[in-house]
Amino acid sequence: MRRERTITDRIIIGDCVTLMKDLPEGSVDMVFADPPYNLQLGGELHRPDNSRVDAVDDDWDRFADFATYDAFTTEWLSEARRVLKPEGTLWVIGSYHNIFRIGTALQDLGFWLLNDVVWRKTNPMPNFRGKRFTNAHETLIWAARDKRRKNYTFNYEAMKELNEGIQMRSDWTLPLCTGAERIKDGSGRKAHPTQKPEALLFRCMMAATNPGDIVLDPFFGSGTTGAVAKRLNRRFIGLERDATYAEVARKRIAAIEPLAADDVALKPAKRNEPRIPFGALVETGLLIPGTVLADPSGRIHARVKADGTLATSGAFGDVRGSIHQVGAAVQGAPSCNGWTFWHGDFDGRRLPIDHLRQQMRARLQ
Repeated sequence: MRRERTITDRIIIGDCVTLMKDLPEGSVDMVFADPPYNLQLGGELHRPDNSRVDAVDDDWDRFADFATYDAFTTEWLSEARRVLKPEGTLWVIGSYHNIFRIGTALQDLGFWLLNDVVWRKTNPMPNFRGKRFTNAHETLIWAARDKRRKNYTFNYEAMKELNEGIQMRSDWTLPLCTGAERIKDGSGRKAHPTQKPEALLFRCMMAATNPGDIVLDPFFGSGTTGAVAKRLNRRFIGLERDATYAEVARKRIAAIEPLAADDVALKPAKRNEPRIPFGALVETGLLIPGTVLADPSGRIHARVKADGTLATSGAFGDVRGSIHQVGAAVQGAPSCNGWTFWHGDFDGRRLPIDHLRQQMRARLQ
């Protein structure tokens, strides 16, 4: 019998498929999965100096054949889809060994692919044999639970702000997990062979979750998902079949100090802000009829009318209409964002009329 509520901020030891069956349907906001890559290594790999490369050769990454791996993939993805909320999304990361097979399974199960993201590593391991290109990236697939849902979380403005005001692209340049971030065991060896950098999880969670959301990681490993979730005031559920890895994760997460709520609060999305008609600025006196507005260069002028229209004349003829229509006409453009095109002198500065719209919105809060 499935639990009626979801207990979070915990690590559960066991098989991820079995454990997910115990989670309530539609109970998590996001899944981040770093499954076995099925690398199919044929033997040990050595550097030119004959030193052994610390590659992933653990039993959990070994599958009898592709059919076995595909069956495993379908099984865990099916349960992940069941426990996702209808508006939830899933991130899964892989390499060329497995990501295409996972992509096929996602589509077959009804997920709706939103993006494939290339994580370009700034410090990849060289190709020591010189027989192939250096594998310098991994691929993440971001998918919605199904095509019908349009209200999945995507914090577009937050991603833009993290990228210095430019729309975030689907190629991310981030370093591998090295240095102080890499967790070591008592003998100085890597505590987990495939520990992901916290910066990668930070970006995924900031993009696709809000504070308080529940993030499920079916392959918890050393606990990067839990560490980032705790820091960002998200809740997490970690599933891990290896008790040693689970203990590493517990100690790691226990040492994390959550950020203050105000520090992780997202800037309100513009699309969620109340709609303010231009005429409302005239009605409330923020703009007086007869005020002259100008384009950013100050060469084109238009006059505010009492009915909330603009009027202008010149080489383009006499034009009267909305701030957007007049802005488009004077530029000979098919469209225009009049809020950012038209400027005036406000609060002792030359600013776009969007400045007044924000003042109006502040009054409504």
